[in-house]
Amino acid sequence: MVSDKQVRRLFKQLAMGKTLRVAAIRADMDEKTARRYRRVGRLPSEVKPDRAWRTRPDPFASVWEEVKEKLEVNPGLEAKTLFQYLQRKYPGQFADGQLRTLQRRVKQWRGLYGPPKEVYFPQIHKPGQLCESDFTNMGSLGVTIGGQAFDHLLYHFVLTYSNWETGSICYSESFESLSEGLQGALWKLGGVPRAHKTDKLSAAVQKPNCAEEFTSRYRALLNHYGMEGQKANASSPHENGDVEQSHYRFKDAIDQALMLRGSRDFFSSQEYGKFLDKVFEQLNHGRQGRLAEELKVLRPLPIGRLESFKRLTVRVGRSSTIRVYNNTYSVDSRLIGEKVQIRVYADHIELWYGQRRVETMARLRGDGKHRIEYRHIIDWLVRKPGAFDNYRYREDLFPTHRFRMAWDYLKRQRPARASKEYLKILQLAARESETGVDNALRVLIDQDEPISFEAIQEIISGQDSVIPSTDITIDEVDLSSYDVLLNVEEGTYVRY
Repeated sequence: MVSDKQVRRLFKQLAMGKTLRVAAIRADMDEKTARRYRRVGRLPSEVKPDRAWRTRPDPFASVWEEVKEKLEVNPGLEAKTLFQYLQRKYPGQFADGQLRTLQRRVKQWRGLYGPPKEVYFPQIHKPGQLCESDFTNMGSLGVTIGGQAFDHLLYHFVLTYSNWETGSICYSESFESLSEGLQGALWKLGGVPRAHKTDKLSAAVQKPNCAEEFTSRYRALLNHYGMEGQKANASSPHENGDVEQSHYRFKDAIDQALMLRGSRDFFSSQEYGKFLDKVFEQLNHGRQGRLAEELKVLRPLPIGRLESFKRLTVRVGRSSTIRVYNNTYSVDSRLIGEKVQIRVYADHIELWYGQRRVETMARLRGDGKHRIEYRHIIDWLVRKPGAFDNYRYREDLFPTHRFRMAWDYLKRQRPARASKEYLKILQLAARESETGVDNALRVLIDQDEPISFEAIQEIISGQDSVIPSTDITIDEVDLSSYDVLLNVEEGTYVRY
């Protein structure tokens, strides 16, 4: 059978002035065949007639009308689902190997008679016109901090013309995360595009039945930078396509970089953040030409950043706690009954009183959580030891597992005075050193000594003589002890 490649060689030889006989020989075909293709002037694939007949009987001919009816009612039905239905309805008529035949027929039906598919319209991007941003979950990468799974999101920012991108670690799709991420990206970029596009983020976009398109805080953020706000339509994330596609490319690049690094574990979130910045830098290296075009037309940055936190005013309750976004935090008991100012950031909250920042605490994620710092309330618990047993947040008052072991020991050995004794130990940790008390507890537990406030205080006073937990002494191994396992003279192993 003559191929297109042979006929092309034939035409080339004839164009060079070779005779038909020579051209046919060099094209490796019969002279009569060469004469025919010279006369036709077309390739074999162009003169081959389309086959309009089947090479074997259609096994689904008798049931195709039934299959077609189901497809017309539910076009989304998969061929595999229909095939399993036919196997159940007509036992023994269809073998597993015929699934591919039905899949081809269903595919052809959809192409000729199925519902129309959504059309995507490629857009022309202009320098400095549009930036897009979105949040993406990074859990699939398996990153850990200090051996613990690091559950986090990434705020991802992309310029649609140059595809220059950057991002920042965050923990929820809150406005604080959006504000910090967007402002950080703009200041790193050094300019402001004309418009910013996002999907239907509740932190930025109002609900459909609301008269306003954007939330007041997001609108204020856009106005501060002089940007026009755009949003993707509901259920159409592809309209935010540049950043959506960048999610996949970026996470793939991170995955490859982690493999090269040889470990997915980081000492801290700061170290992990620097790692992400380095990957962004590598990805942006090849985009400098188009980025330069964007930088020429970007608008200048404002004088300063807009506040990326939310201000709240709350009153400290009688339990020395405050409620922030349905989570509970303890504060110093001196502030009970006072109104304090709370600044809620993406990853932490600040407590202000009397124009001064009193405390900074990590922000709790989710609802119904609590963070109780024992130093805030320990002095009053010592005065009211009876409240400890049934205290709602008692589990937060065990700073380490050794404190919990001490409490369990005291409950067994001295149940009547367990609360009072443990709270004195906890107060000692607050006033002296939590590490020192934890170290003393380690000594008492390792030596199986009774645990008491006096024993711990005595150890702390002679702290220099305590061996740190990181100092481990390993006795030298006597290899001669292994000789008994081998009978050297007989060359056999001793059986036990």
